[in-house]
Amino acid sequence: MRSSTFLILSIVGICGAVLNAAAWSVNNFLMTGPKAYLTYSSSVAAGAHSGMEECKFQFGWERWNCPESALQLSTHNRLRSATRETSFVHAISSAGVMYTLTRNCSMGDFESCGCDDSRNGRVGGRGWVWGGCSDNVEFGERISKLFVDALETGHDTRALINLHNNEVGRLAVKATMKRACKCHGVSGSCSIQTCWLQLAEFREIGNYLKMKYDQAHKLEMDKRRMRAGNSADSRGATAETFHHVHATELVFLEDSPDYCTRNASLGHHGTEGRECLQTGKNLSQWEKRSCRRLCTECGLKVEERRTEVVTSCNCKFHWCCTVRCEQCRQLVAKHYCARRDAAATNHIKRRNKGHKR
Repeated sequence: MRSSTFLILSIVGICGAVLNAAAWSVNNFLMTGPKAYLTYSSSVAAGAHSGMEECKFQFGWERWNCPESALQLSTHNRLRSATRETSFVHAISSAGVMYTLTRNCSMGDFESCGCDDSRNGRVGGRGWVWGGCSDNVEFGERISKLFVDALETGHDTRALINLHNNEVGRLAVKATMKRACKCHGVSGSCSIQTCWLQLAEFREIGNYLKMKYDQAHKLEMDKRRMRAGNSADSRGATAETFHHVHATELVFLEDSPDYCTRNASLGHHGTEGRECLQTGKNLSQWEKRSCRRLCTECGLKVEERRTEVVTSCNCKFHWCCTVRCEQCRQLVAKHYCARRDAAATNHIKRRNKGHKR
């Protein structure tokens, strides 16, 4: 047991040295666990990737759109951001790793993991009992903790916030699980059901965490006590703050920067050049307002550009056995945020002054 613990701590130490030299990346997940767990490395990498892809989807039409710089999550050196957006990235990445490990376990990809049958045979409710093959989220949670939480080797407030948000992501996987049932009875009747728990679609987890992002709580720290660094007084201030935070609540420490403008040092690209939506089928109200949010409210204009899109069309099946299609070309109007020219900007300023009078 001691040798195993020493191995884990040693590898975590190596990981810390690597993080001091380079930006955080998915590959760092694969350097935090003992060699015995390398069999899970591909699942960990795939889970982290799916988490970031979901992040890009959830924030696709917002000023901050989960850029590649969002992967810089380490609390080492300069990469110490603790904004509302960082809290979401930690949660969705952690959820992605746990989700993929759990799913691959259910698919039989790991010899050391199988279904969760710990409740099988128990009465679950009126007319149904536990049975079948429940997804083993306990396994996914345990292994994901080993990889993801090992990235945080510090003991300061930001590290504790990151660990808390990692846990929010894992709890989201559990909170969104669904009960599936199979009927049993004479002649197809459903006199009794056997039920098990299975993972929800990952999109549902993304939606759940996006709601948590909207409701995220900013921690107000006692800065006088925090100046003490890692002293007992500092730890006491942190413990008092976290005492009032719910386990499923995302938390952050710093206000978000202005994502309208480009900031190369922080890795923010601004909204100039971003596409926005004005027309289209089945657009949500949030999507319909994207041009105003990304362009107009950021001091930019909406510019329409017509681009040629080539698609396959008039496809026909030919015996035997090919499908042949024609190439159809179509002009499509897209809208982008563009910088206003100086004359237009001055005109808007004069008009705004007139309104004030």
